[in-house]
Amino acid sequence: MSTPRLFLDAPLSEGAELPGTPAQAHHLGTVLRRGPGDAVAVFNPRDGEFAARIAALRKDRCAFAVEGRLRDAAPEPDLRLLVAAIKRDALDWVVEKATELGVSVIQPVLTRRSIVDRVNTDRLAAIARGAAEQCERLSVPRVAAALPLHAALDAWDGGSLFVAAERRGAMPLRHAVAGARLPVGWLVGPEGGFETRELDDVVSRPFVTAAALGPRILRAETAAVAGLAVLQALAGDWDGI
Repeated sequence: MSTPRLFLDAPLSEGAELPGTPAQAHHLGTVLRRGPGDAVAVFNPRDGEFAARIAALRKDRCAFAVEGRLRDAAPEPDLRLLVAAIKRDALDWVVEKATELGVSVIQPVLTRRSIVDRVNTDRLAAIARGAAEQCERLSVPRVAAALPLHAALDAWDGGSLFVAAERRGAMPLRHAVAGARLPVGWLVGPEGGFETRELDDVVSRPFVTAAALGPRILRAETAAVAGLAVLQALAGDWDGI
């Protein structure tokens, strides 16, 4: 039986007793059937990861007694995902897999062909947190509030941004990213792709490079994950494997 990992934003140190969230209490008690005294691990990107025990557990409350350090804090790649608002199940899946792939920020964007106009960032943040707990990373990506595409691009704070543009005759992503350094971002459009004028505006930005993921047209969620994998392999932290 594996030891549950739990993200705690509070400062972690040996001997501390820290509260968990209602969601963590529910997951531990109702889903995992754990109880006081059972082992867990707690973590955050500032302090690393610590062994801990469940000190108290009720239906909607829990607390953890922190023991020895398991892992020191370590830097993680500044890899960002900008993804068009797509159907709920597909977007949920993208957030989970992007978290596993090590992204630091997930920025939903509203495009002209987006079929949804609202994004539940609280739900997506919870999905990211759960995925981080499962995949042994120390941080949880920030899920930003959805923005119109042009606003997200106007707010871009530096680094290379690659956009999936399969129908533009763009160079393969593995060539486009050659020599790139973090931070880098990956932008994926909605079902049906960007409108022509919309994509024209995107690629006119000096920090944006159009890129392709091969000869096949991919679903938005597939393109998001495939592109992130390429960026991690060529510019992220996979070279340490």
